[in-house]
Amino acid sequence: MSSNVPPFDELMAGCTRSAIHLEMRDQYDVSDETEDFETWRRTGKRETDPASAYWGPWVDLISGAVARGIVVRRARIVSEPVSDYIRYEHASTGVNIHAGEQVRWLPRRHASDIALPGNDFWLFDDRLIRWGYFSGAGASAGHELSQDPAAAKLCAEAFEAVWTRAVPHDQYEIR
Repeated sequence: MSSNVPPFDELMAGCTRSAIHLEMRDQYDVSDETEDFETWRRTGKRETDPASAYWGPWVDLISGAVARGIVVRRARIVSEPVSDYIRYEHASTGVNIHAGEQVRWLPRRHASDIALPGNDFWLFDDRLIRWGYFSGAGASAGHELSQDPAAAKLCAEAFEAVWTRAVPHDQYEIR
């Protein structure tokens, strides 16, 4: 499933207008976050230096895309009260903003009447979908690309519906 999916930075490099990301899980167990997440759980402190080894490559990638004119938006649908993982994400979202992403949060109770795809996704230029698959515990279970026009339309419409209702990061209060 993931073997034919180019690295994310290649997909972003091929993007010409927009990259949107919809996250719909309350818990992720991404292997490269494990140590940082555990440190945050113990100390309440999160790595938020945009130039750090942890964040630098992401900040460079996104800020470079934004400098080329790409609009990068991320929306997160979250259950309230939020999970520890969502608190962890919220604690570092300022770095995403610093890189040039626009980020909004939508409490799940406000998404009940939105037709949503079954999986998280990135949609590049309203045509190329990078599906993100996860296990029940939140571990990455691979990625898949799709250029199916109907699926791309569903993703774009779902994202815009979420975006319209969602709260900008600087106004969202963790509950």
